[in-house]
Amino acid sequence: METLLRKIENAKDLDFGDIFSKSVELFKKVWVQGLVIILLTILLMLPFYIIMYLPLIAMGVLDPETMQQGGEPNMAILIPFYLLMIVFGFFATVIGLALKAAFFRICKTKDFNEATKDDYFYFLKKPYLGKSIKLGAMMFGVTLVATLLCFLPLIYAMVPLSLMYVIYALNPDMSESDIVKAGFKLGNKKWLITFGLMIVAGLLAQIVGMIMCFVGVFVTASFASIPIYFIYKDALGIEEQTAIEEIGTRTE
Repeated sequence: METLLRKIENAKDLDFGDIFSKSVELFKKVWVQGLVIILLTILLMLPFYIIMYLPLIAMGVLDPETMQQGGEPNMAILIPFYLLMIVFGFFATVIGLALKAAFFRICKTKDFNEATKDDYFYFLKKPYLGKSIKLGAMMFGVTLVATLLCFLPLIYAMVPLSLMYVIYALNPDMSESDIVKAGFKLGNKKWLITFGLMIVAGLLAQIVGMIMCFVGVFVTASFASIPIYFIYKDALGIEEQTAIEEIGTRTE
């Protein structure tokens, strides 16, 4: 952790255009894996959407007056629904964290041409499942507090939270609190360029996806995350996996 914080403190200046062009090149290698991550995220979250909204829709259809009581909102129904939304938000954060961290791990292997298999559930299995849950809870807490403090704190928190995904992916043995601390420290150091790249890459992914008859949005969505990988790589450096470290993870 001390070494990482020292690297963040001494991080070199980043080039917007260079990171963007490298992101395009890496996207050509990982767009399939990015699409799989998007589809897996939707598939894993779908049951939570059904559990949360189906009873509410059923009550509204069977008895439209259920949601109101004497002309006022029926809090006996709405309060449990809001609590369920918070629980859903927590699980969504954990699933999103684990899958996006797995995507960044795949980005690293493709970037360095490492002969390892694409493990999409790497951070949902032992020994990282417990850490993913704990880190997800901390990130959800930060998001919730930033949301309650209104719009500007949430915009600020977007950058450190986004960097936590790649920090976790490339430093999986760091403690949860250290990952959060490193995310905020690197986010403060490189906030403007990170935010700018996130916005530009996100808009480009949406525009190109819509040009591809809207379904293409699923294909291009992962491009919005790739600049985060290169911000970490260019600012702090990434050590290439050695041949000895690859033993046991190579594809046959």
